[in-house]
Amino acid sequence: MSTITPVAKKLTSNIEKVIIGKRQEIILSLVSFFCEGHILLEDVPGVAKTVLARSLSQSIGCSFNRAQCTPDLLPTDITGASVFNPKTTEFEFRRGPIFSNILLADEINRATPRTQSALLEAMAERRVTVDGTTYDLDPPFLVIATQNPVDHEGTFPLPEAQLDRFLVRLSLGYPTAEQEAQLLDRLRAGHPLDVLEPVVSVEDVVSCQQAIRAIEVNDKVRDYIVQLVHATREHEDVALGGSPRASIALIRTAQALAGIRGQSFVTPDEVKRMLRPVLGHRLILKAESRLRKVTYQDVLEEIVDRVPVPVMSEGGAA
Repeated sequence: MSTITPVAKKLTSNIEKVIIGKRQEIILSLVSFFCEGHILLEDVPGVAKTVLARSLSQSIGCSFNRAQCTPDLLPTDITGASVFNPKTTEFEFRRGPIFSNILLADEINRATPRTQSALLEAMAERRVTVDGTTYDLDPPFLVIATQNPVDHEGTFPLPEAQLDRFLVRLSLGYPTAEQEAQLLDRLRAGHPLDVLEPVVSVEDVVSCQQAIRAIEVNDKVRDYIVQLVHATREHEDVALGGSPRASIALIRTAQALAGIRGQSFVTPDEVKRMLRPVLGHRLILKAESRLRKVTYQDVLEEIVDRVPVPVMSEGGAA
């Protein structure tokens, strides 16, 4: 905990110099990064999705690349390609933007399914295969993908298998009137991103990722996670519930959140806090349920009320 909490505080404070009033979303972004997971930012244009990604990368001082997804974007525009060098009469591999610590896939649903699939191996295995050669990606590696949930014209919706690759789905939302006024004052003399300095190193983030795995998860908390995920598969309004990957994501994010809070063990509170970001994009509701205006939030709230919560002692034992 001596590693995780100070790093999280430094990053949160630094990012808040740019992003106003979104502390919970910033913490959830750090949870995903510390879990070696990936983030899907789904929100309307202009609410600082790209700024959040850039603020995170500049706060760490790591490599950052951006891929603006369009229908004519090719997989090699993401991964890189072998190019013939006439001087050496050999093909040389030129790396694409995916070879970075943080990759922003902006408006990912505007890219074709073929191009979207170029991200899958990197997201799952931290490596890229081009022309039969496999290249490992340097840790830490994070994909932040954005999409607009309103305008679907000319887009290619992400299939369920690809959505499942994202550890969490977040939404920043509009700021309050007071927060927007503060934002205008802050931007009057220039953009805070122009002067944002790194506050932690890449090595600090890697150390946090390793320390997260040591956070204790009691057997009763583990069983609580399993019961929650299984309840999504058996719910009357759900056509497709959470997979075992969802259970893994829930336990890992709960560990990360506990570490950021300065705890050496996971409690049911961390599990419940991470339920919506982890499971919301993994559930497919039945058509008749959607017609009745049932939402995934309603389903998850009902499941939390149904599944009994284990009672924890002060030391984290059940």
